[in-house]
Amino acid sequence: MASGELTTSSHFEAKITPTVIISCIMAATGGLMFGYDVGVSGGVISMRPFLKKFFPEVYRKTVEEKEVESSYCKYDNEGLQLFTSSLYIAGLTATFLASYTTRKVGRRVTMLIAGFIFIGGVAFNASAQNLLMLFIGRILLGSGVGFANQAVPVFLSEMAPSRIRGALNILFQLNVTLGILFANLVNYATNKIKGGWGWRVSLGLGGLPALLLTLGAFLVVDTPNSLIERGHLEEGKAVLRKIRGINNIETEFLELVEASRVAKEVKHPFRNILKRNNQPQLVISIALQIFQQFTGINAIMFYAPVLFNTLGFKNDASLYSAAVTGAVNVLSTVVSIYSVDKLGRRMLLLEAGVQMFLSQFVIAIVIGMKVKDHSEDLSKGFAVLVVVMVCIFVSAFAWSWGPLSWLIPSEIFPLETRSAGQSVAVCVNLLFTFIIAQAFLSMLCLFKFGIFLFFSGWILIMSSFVLFLLPETKNVPIEAMTERVWKQHWLWKRFIEDDCVKEEKVATDNCPSRNENVKGFDPASQS
Repeated sequence: MASGELTTSSHFEAKITPTVIISCIMAATGGLMFGYDVGVSGGVISMRPFLKKFFPEVYRKTVEEKEVESSYCKYDNEGLQLFTSSLYIAGLTATFLASYTTRKVGRRVTMLIAGFIFIGGVAFNASAQNLLMLFIGRILLGSGVGFANQAVPVFLSEMAPSRIRGALNILFQLNVTLGILFANLVNYATNKIKGGWGWRVSLGLGGLPALLLTLGAFLVVDTPNSLIERGHLEEGKAVLRKIRGINNIETEFLELVEASRVAKEVKHPFRNILKRNNQPQLVISIALQIFQQFTGINAIMFYAPVLFNTLGFKNDASLYSAAVTGAVNVLSTVVSIYSVDKLGRRMLLLEAGVQMFLSQFVIAIVIGMKVKDHSEDLSKGFAVLVVVMVCIFVSAFAWSWGPLSWLIPSEIFPLETRSAGQSVAVCVNLLFTFIIAQAFLSMLCLFKFGIFLFFSGWILIMSSFVLFLLPETKNVPIEAMTERVWKQHWLWKRFIEDDCVKEEKVATDNCPSRNENVKGFDPASQS
């Protein structure tokens, strides 16, 4: 029996125990760590003392705008973009090792590793005296992010009862948004510090969320899935009983044991994930990560102060506006926590597609009409309109593509390819985050207001993908995804069934569920 062929009820019996809630809150601080770094870099690179010390060419452009051909191009500098994007290419590399540690030593230990590495990166950045120290710090931060993004979503999905799995998993994304908001508020405050060293405080405070993740990882237990996968059956059973809050956990425990047995037969999970029956999950996971970046959200989150500066906002005003969008980001993610297991994944993604498309389209029109190559500030009315449209865009992203791009990949893979699948998702996400972070300021200089039309076009494409190719996974136990999701989808069932038909043994033994679905099937007729 393959893990995907396990038959389950809609939900295993389970209580929402304090152990589950506390463990998930602590683990989700990995998102706080990631979010702080996403938010802090954009504010820091808009601070003139930071630019003067490390990027004097950009500093001169911001002081003497006549030196640059267009106000859209003030921050167009490869080195400055690399400061932001280097974190993500380092995270991409680290996630391959993180996949191994997640599988071999557990989710909890991997989160510990993430915290320690990130703290080292913070120390380098806050004390940086030259570009080398700055970039070493960014690489360490990226490695910590790679480990955290690999382990935390899997930990959350495996700890949570299926009926609230979506809400608890979104705690990771909620903490990402809280981290961004915290970073924006810190940047706003440190920019007022006299003496030009406020940017060091901004970078140094990144150690707080990393410390929370490290302490949390010391306190939580590992998931039953991970313990059973590593051969600790009795410990895994005890933890399962503790986190479910009941004694009758035998059915779920036996399914986890069986899934683990099948997983151990897979010697090469990255090779196995390419097999035909795993291709639907792989395609969806990769597509979601690419689409998440091409909404344009990280271009706004990384460079919000820079973007508002480009549009004519003063330095304090740009940091303040970025903090407002950060607050909207947090509140909207809370909406997702309450709605994801009620409305479902598809409904949230499709509604948000309409909202994001319209808001980006309006932003493009306003900027195209009012911001010229060497324009003065936007009038107050249009400036408020741009900020409102950005907030509408951010709110839609925060209750849809932000959390769901992490939730869905973490819940659709069977145990034997789950770590590999999460690694692929993290890798693709960080690769395209790197591409957007490295290219956005140059794209802004080249496309001007058209950059928002570029992203809105992608939103149309990704909404069509959701409409036709993304199945609903709401309230489906992880180990029942094959039977209840993939074999019921108009397209993806061909991959699952065809793979089964090609087995060397006849369908009666290997594909009982498929045989049962065929009217009039008689096992005795199979010779």
